[in-house]
Amino acid sequence: MITRSLWIVPLVLGGWIAVLAGTMMISDDAPGAFVLFPARNFVANLPDGTSILSHNAISITVSGQSDGLTQALYEAGGTLVLPAGLAGCFG
Repeated sequence: MITRSLWIVPLVLGGWIAVLAGTMMISDDAPGAFVLFPARNFVANLPDGTSILSHNAISITVSGQSDGLTQALYEAGGTLVLPAGLAGCFG
């Protein structure tokens, strides 16, 4: 029974990522952005006033105060932009 139900795990994970990405597109209220799989020249194309908080081989976390930050990050070469630094339900 458990093995027959495992197909739901990727659906829930994909839905969760879609909700986060949609939230980031609708609202720029997140204090930061988590960019997965950025382009090679992503850092060079970051908008003015954007700070890199952390990075690794597959992602970069940035912070910025500009309106339209999400769109600017996609234009800079971000493949998937998710919110970062939100307090969640306990804010």
